[in-house]
Amino acid sequence: MRSGYNARMNDLNDKIERFQNMAAADPSNDMAHFSLGSAYLEAQKYSEAATSFEACVKLNPEMTRAMELGGSALMQMGNKAEATKVLTQGYEQAASKGEMRVKDGIAAILEAAGIEIPTVEQVATGESGEKLNEAPLPGATGQWIFENVDEVQWEAWIGQGTKVINELRLDFSKEEDQKVFGEYMAEFLGIPKDVIEQDVKAQKE
Repeated sequence: MRSGYNARMNDLNDKIERFQNMAAADPSNDMAHFSLGSAYLEAQKYSEAATSFEACVKLNPEMTRAMELGGSALMQMGNKAEATKVLTQGYEQAASKGEMRVKDGIAAILEAAGIEIPTVEQVATGESGEKLNEAPLPGATGQWIFENVDEVQWEAWIGQGTKVINELRLDFSKEEDQKVFGEYMAEFLGIPKDVIEQDVKAQKE
């Protein structure tokens, strides 16, 4: 049991170091800051996570997922006032763009903290936020995306994923580059670890 915990922490520390290096090498890479923030959040380093998500949003003011996670980190720190500000901004933007999963995620955080959810005008039903027609990827990951991610959020990831490929010069013939891309996607969309592990296990069998 302890060896499994140590392996997980070592993997998490390696991930933090990798994203730290990416953010330091290219401070303008919003996805590097986003992924670093996600890794810090997983390690329960809330102050560092909030700082990374803030850097991400400064570079990409449309990154509502970073506002959701950054607000969550601030709430964990006990900084309710700043968390409310960040979460409200994210909620309003997500609602206006039809990013229902992010909107609902932020609403859950606000409700848990006893904070009133902002009243905003959402996009008209049918214009965005619709369910994907089919699973965009094979395996458990593709099925999870199909069941939990709408068209708006998937299109947002396509844009960010293209940026990741170009900025990191990923080569999909390399297994390590495939893994890096998958980690970015999982962090951006909020895909649970056990879903990813199902596909990793299936590939080894």
